[in-house]
Amino acid sequence: MAGSQRYAPSMKAIFPLLLLSLTAAASAEIPASYYNKAVFSDDFSSEGFGKRWSHYKSSSVVKDGVLTGITAETSDHPAVDAIVIEPERDLEVSVKFKYVSDKAKGFNVWLDDKTYKGSHAGHICSIVVNPTAVIIADAKTGRFMNEIYEKSKTPEGLSAEQKKLLLTKSKTVPVKLTLQDWHTLVVRTKGDEVEVSIDSKPVGSFQSEGISHDSKTLVSLTTNRVDVQYDDFSIKAAAKP
Repeated sequence: MAGSQRYAPSMKAIFPLLLLSLTAAASAEIPASYYNKAVFSDDFSSEGFGKRWSHYKSSSVVKDGVLTGITAETSDHPAVDAIVIEPERDLEVSVKFKYVSDKAKGFNVWLDDKTYKGSHAGHICSIVVNPTAVIIADAKTGRFMNEIYEKSKTPEGLSAEQKKLLLTKSKTVPVKLTLQDWHTLVVRTKGDEVEVSIDSKPVGSFQSEGISHDSKTLVSLTTNRVDVQYDDFSIKAAAKP
C-alpha cells in the first residue's frame, strides 16, 4: 500500500495540469491552413470597382490603389460594398484598413445569406471595427432576427425577455487603433464560432448558433459614414470534403 501511495498522483498535482489543458484548448486559434480554397481577392490596383462588386447606397470609390468607403451625406444607410459568393459555411475574410481622420467611425464586415428569409436583409454575422472597440455579433438569431428586428421598430419596443436574449448574442472587446496607420483585420468562422485578429494579434472569439449558418453567400464592407480606406481584400473558404 505504501508503494502504491508513493506513485499515485495527488489531486493537487492533477488540478493544475487539468486547468492548463482546459485553458490551452479554450485559447486555441483556428489555423489559417483550414481555409485553403481561394474565393475572391482584390488589391484595388485597377481604377474603379471590378465587375463582381455590388453596392447599396454607396458612394465609395476605388482610386490610387485603395477602396475609400464613402457614405453620402444625404444617405439614410451606411455605404455597403459587397461580393456575392457561392454558398459557404466556414470563411476567412482578410482586409487592410486605415482610418484616414477622426471623422472615421469604423466599419462592419458582414457575412450574409440573401436567400435567407428569417432575418432582416439575410444578415447572419457582423464584425464591427471602430477605433476603440470590436463588436462580434450573431445577427441571424440576435438583433436582426425578424421577430426581434420588427418588434424593435414598434412603439413598445423589445420585451424584457428579448433584451435579455440580445445580451447573449454579441461580444464587445476594447481595442485602441491608431489613425492614419494601416491595420490588418482577419475574420475566421468555423461552425458556430468566429475569431477576430488585428495585426496578427488575437482580439477575441465568440460562439453562437446563428454563426454556423451553412450558406453564407455575401461578404460586404459597410463603411460607417466616411474616411475609411481598404486594401488587399480577400475571401477564403474551407475546402469541402
